[in-house]
Amino acid sequence: MKCENLDVWKRSATLSSELYLYFRESKDYGFKDQITRSGLSIPSNIAEGVERNSDKESIHFLDIAQGSCAELKTQIYIGMKIAYIDKETGKKWIDEVAAVNRMIGGLKKSIISQLAT
Repeated sequence: MKCENLDVWKRSATLSSELYLYFRESKDYGFKDQITRSGLSIPSNIAEGVERNSDKESIHFLDIAQGSCAELKTQIYIGMKIAYIDKETGKKWIDEVAAVNRMIGGLKKSIISQLAT
């Protein structure tokens, strides 16, 4: 399976790109680095997971991607609280992270159900 063919990978890669563009002028390098890295981790781990030869390894990397979703969601909430992220953008990103997280969960269930057969 190629990651480029998956909607979940496309959506998470788009979100990661949006984060980099939004924070490109930020002078808070610590926050910028942390939020862009957690955003980048999601599509990266999806890619690594789906292109592994082992279902167990695939699930492991998809678990990491879901952990990165939680990390990114936390950073978005904090970014909104400290006025680094405007509320409208933050809400849109929170919704997108939730959708991506659900999609990753569906992908994991699909792999697990294949193991059972």
